[in-house]
Parts: sequence; structure tokens; C-alpha cells
Amino acid sequence: MHIIVTGAAGFIGANIVKALNERGVDNIIAVDNLTRSEKFRNLADCDIADYLHKDDFRMALASGAFDGEVAAILHQGACSDTMESNGHYMMENNYRYSADLLAYCQSEAVPFIYASSAAVYGASDEFREERSLEKPLNVYGYSKFLFDQLVRRRWEDNSAQVVGLRYFNVYGPREAHKQRMASVAWHFFNQFREAGQVRLFEGSGGFAAGEQRRDFVSVDDVVKMNMWFLENADRSGIFNCGTGASQTFNDVAVATVNSIRLAQGTSEVLSLDELKSRGIIQYVPFPEGLKEKYQSFTEADLTQLRECGYEAPFLTVEQGVERYVEWLLQRQ
Repeated sequence: MHIIVTGAAGFIGANIVKALNERGVDNIIAVDNLTRSEKFRNLADCDIADYLHKDDFRMALASGAFDGEVAAILHQGACSDTMESNGHYMMENNYRYSADLLAYCQSEAVPFIYASSAAVYGASDEFREERSLEKPLNVYGYSKFLFDQLVRRRWEDNSAQVVGLRYFNVYGPREAHKQRMASVAWHFFNQFREAGQVRLFEGSGGFAAGEQRRDFVSVDDVVKMNMWFLENADRSGIFNCGTGASQTFNDVAVATVNSIRLAQGTSEVLSLDELKSRGIIQYVPFPEGLKEKYQSFTEADLTQLRECGYEAPFLTVEQGVERYVEWLLQRQ
């Protein structure tokens, strides 16, 4: 029996493969699209049974090649570019692909854990798993929203576990290939290492410069949640995957700079005001077309997750960023 991880060479997918290996699991079918070949590096230290291009994988599933051979599918494969304007591509890649996998898993009674997104909430200022609060601002958010709706409509037909995890702002190891779409922690790390400065957006949505608040969640916690549901196949639902506590972009910048300075042997911890006065933290205008689509505040409501039985604590920005910076510096 195999565990299938789609998007296996991507950010969260590769971390899931590594976590499975650490649990002694290597009978993994890694599914991805390596047209951008640099993503292979995310799997270079992982053990898998086989690799399939996503199109070959879909054909193999449709032909029955994996029937009776799949223990679970962790579906992380998607286009996560919130600025993508090709709606046809987005819906085929995110919605239709996911719908096909859902149908297969239910026909084979295979647990299905998939990546949803906090982008489904869009313009909302509340972040509970409720239809009335889901207001996507872009076609990426809409593709995730529509699939969640499909899952909800089919609850009564489920023959096995179905779990959707609405990822908030995830950061951590193995995201470098995302480049422009990588986390602000990754961008701040590289900006400070290259120029001794970090650049944040000016104020928006009633928030001062750098004071926009997001639910920043470490990929370590995201993986931990995926593993918990994999090990608790009697739990199904759509759940927020965040810390439940928003922090500011300034918090991320301060944590990143101080973590690097600490690793370089500087014991002095600088405050936000000190970093601004020294010109280390600077603010820049929003890119054209982004401001009106920008979520200035997100914070996961964890009520349903906790009621489901997930009790693990989450890393703060300060804890998670320090751990991430250490990982990045080891690979310089």
C-alpha cells in the first residue's frame, strides 16, 4: 500500500514527505510537475518509492492502475499564485484535479486530506468555517472555495475520511522555489542578508505601515496537523490551519532580523523603533493592482479544530522564524 502526496516537490508537500520519512514511511508516490526542475531539491533528502508527473498520475488513476494499492492521498498540488489571471488554468489545476481525486478516493474508500486556503475568506473580517463568511477576492481563492463547496455537498456520500485544511500564511523550509510567492519571512531573510535592510508595504485597510496583521503559521505546525489527521482517520471536516493569533508584518521583520543578528554573534536585540531609526526596516508602496485585493487582517478561528480533538500548540512568529532562520543559515 502506498501513500500518495501530490505537489510532493512543492513547499508543503515536500515537508510532508520528509515528515512521513521521519515516521518510517517511504512507500510514497510523489506526484508533481517538475517543468521547473529546481523543485527537485526539495525531495533530494527524502525517500520515495516512485515519482509521477501529475498528468501521468491522473491517467494512471483513471485506468485503475492504483486500485487497491493506496492507503491515503495527501493532496497538496495546486497553483497558489494569488495574482494568476488565467481562470481556465486555475480552475482545471485546482478545482477539477481535486474533484477527480475526491471521486477516486470515495470510490476506493481511501482517506483524502487536501490543501484548502484562507484565501476563501477574502474580504471577510471573520475566519470561521462558514459559508456566509467566504468571500474570495481572486480566482485562486475562488478555486479553493468552489472545491470546499463540492466537498460539503458530498458529505453524505463519503466512504472514507475527507479533510480540508485552510492554510493561512505558511512560512518555513523548502519554499525558495516559490520566489515571488514565498513567505515574507523568506523575503525578509534574503533582503537583510543582501542589503542589510528589509522592505515592507506601507499602510492599508486602516492599518499603519507594517501593522497589517496575518495569521503566520510555521510549516512545521502545518505538517503536524496533516500527520494528526492521517493518524486519526475517523475525523473529517474542513478546518482552519493557522495559529489562531494574528501578528504584524513588523513582528515578522523584527524576528527575522534579530534571529540573523543572533546567529551572527550579535547579542543586542533591536526593537521595531530601533530598526526603523537605523533604516533597517523601510516601507514601500503597494504594487499596482494589489492593494484592492489585499487581506490586511487574517486570524484563524480554531474552534472547530479544537472541538475535533486537535490539541497541539502552535509556534509564535518569534519561535517559528528563529527556527526557520537557523535552517536557512545552515544551507548558505
